[in-house]
Amino acid sequence: MAKIIQLDRHTADLIAAGEVVERPASVIKELMENSIDAGARNITVEIESGGMTYMRVTDDGSGISSEDVETAFLRHATSKLRDKRGLESIATLGFRGEALAAISAVSKIELITCAVGENEGRKVLSEGGNIISNTAVGAPEGTTMIVRDLFYNTPARHKFMKTDRAEGSAVTGVVVKAALSHPEVSVKYIKDGKTELHTPGDTKLDSCIYSVFGRDFANSLIPAFSDDGVVKVTGYVSAPSGARGNRGSQFFFVNGRNIKSRTLQAALEQAYRNSLFTGKFPACVLYIEVSCASVDVNVHPTKTEVKFSNEKAVFDGVYYAALGALEKDKNGESAPVKKAELPVSKPSFTPAPKPATPPTATKKPDAQFYKTMTSDTFKSSYGGGSGFKTSITPAPPIKKESVLRDATVPTYKSEKPKQETFFTPPVKKEEPMEEAVISAMPKEKEHRIIGETLNTYIIVEKGDSVWFIDKHAAHERIHFDRLKAQTKEIMVQPLLLPVVCRLGAEDVQVILDNTDILEKYGFAADAFGKDSIAVRQLPSHIDQKDVESVISDICTALKNGGESGIDSGTDEILHTIACKAAIKAGKMSTLSELEGLVDRVMSGEIRYCPHGRPVAVEFTKGALDKSFKRT
Repeated sequence: MAKIIQLDRHTADLIAAGEVVERPASVIKELMENSIDAGARNITVEIESGGMTYMRVTDDGSGISSEDVETAFLRHATSKLRDKRGLESIATLGFRGEALAAISAVSKIELITCAVGENEGRKVLSEGGNIISNTAVGAPEGTTMIVRDLFYNTPARHKFMKTDRAEGSAVTGVVVKAALSHPEVSVKYIKDGKTELHTPGDTKLDSCIYSVFGRDFANSLIPAFSDDGVVKVTGYVSAPSGARGNRGSQFFFVNGRNIKSRTLQAALEQAYRNSLFTGKFPACVLYIEVSCASVDVNVHPTKTEVKFSNEKAVFDGVYYAALGALEKDKNGESAPVKKAELPVSKPSFTPAPKPATPPTATKKPDAQFYKTMTSDTFKSSYGGGSGFKTSITPAPPIKKESVLRDATVPTYKSEKPKQETFFTPPVKKEEPMEEAVISAMPKEKEHRIIGETLNTYIIVEKGDSVWFIDKHAAHERIHFDRLKAQTKEIMVQPLLLPVVCRLGAEDVQVILDNTDILEKYGFAADAFGKDSIAVRQLPSHIDQKDVESVISDICTALKNGGESGIDSGTDEILHTIACKAAIKAGKMSTLSELEGLVDRVMSGEIRYCPHGRPVAVEFTKGALDKSFKRT
């Protein structure tokens, strides 16, 4: 066993920096949070080259006193926490005291600050975590932080950074969330010398949303509100017609902090049940106000995840806020966001003695429903669990030789197509089929198609077993394998009129950064304003009405793939294309389509869909006999 040693301070600082500073966007997030905590009313963010070479955050907050400027660069140095008791009720965005220490360890920093009431400011230069100089300087009240050459002393980290465009897009996402989190703060964002965003800072959420996302997104929102004395929810949710193809337009803020929460997502989407098409998701900008003591923000290094002491109360708050908004919109009682004025005030946590029933509520979801939505079922919908267990056996093993795979299945014509349960070729006894047709059919077929049920599952009999085949999953696998192998050139369809997809500035940048991948699989798209793209060409097997959902899914796949590698991202794109091109469940299929799928499944060639779900399940005669108590 190797000898245990204590790492030197510099190495330890570099490792610690990795927990907080992953990319330029991480730096901007920490610096903007410091500015907001300092009481700034105006914040200007400026980056160049995606933030890798230059980042600047300027605010008019309280500043740092001259005696504290060097202490601010030390690890665990903070003005927002005094002892462990403070962890029980954190009201600031930052509190760990690691941001400046982590950033300075992997960059070159220039800090200019002047505390309120002081006659002069201080200018501090730092490189690699070491203070180079600390001098007096004339400066306005507030703080300016300039960060240059991120990861200059950690080449291993530097080489894993993405393109300047991709890193800049991530910074844009951080700035957008920070601007939305505090509408009372005016945020100006400059990228490569061009102003990308400027919010008014007038405390009005509607004007902030309009400044960030533009008219179309703002007009698709309706006001939402609920308050039971324990949890208060304010903000906006989208009308059903404004639903998106992914969850990228869902923004949740708990006590002014942007967070990710499956509980809140489940609550929002439950309110839209039976109001949206499958594959569509509501958009929202919602603010949840709870007692600081009832939420733990110290569960994740980047503070993007929190724990609630009473998740059901928070779930109910979001659920009723969204449900009430939808009911009012249905009755024509609410106005578009551009006409609404919903000021967002600082959280005031004075719980009422007895929670009042929300006025728009008709029936609260029971405890069992809440438990289900936040546990197994919800995990299953997010890929976190199976959702159910089965003892069904997988598809049969692949045979080395199969006379079925290359067999040609004849097509039988009839004057009037009928939807029948049994597919038996209509051969007349008096007139046998032609020899050519007979020779084309398999001489020996080990399985027999019984029919199709629910326009989704093919029923097949083989030996002493009955098989149910998911036709969509099987067909999706066929398309995925073909695209993966790319043995044939992809057929494309140029569009006479381009389809404009509203994605948001961040997602548009993701698409533009990956046009080479999109072109490889038959897509052609370019920018159409700041938050939209125009799709001008599609693969021939993609329906034009599915364009926006396909592009949204591809964008999500590209972002997810970026975290786990380009191969993973490409596979996710192929999953999306294959899924949209496959036979849709719920639609009747022809006999030839079913035959082709069944032969490939029953031969063992296809066992799982691209997402890993089985395409076929088997019920043996013995199991059925046991179910009917025949044994």
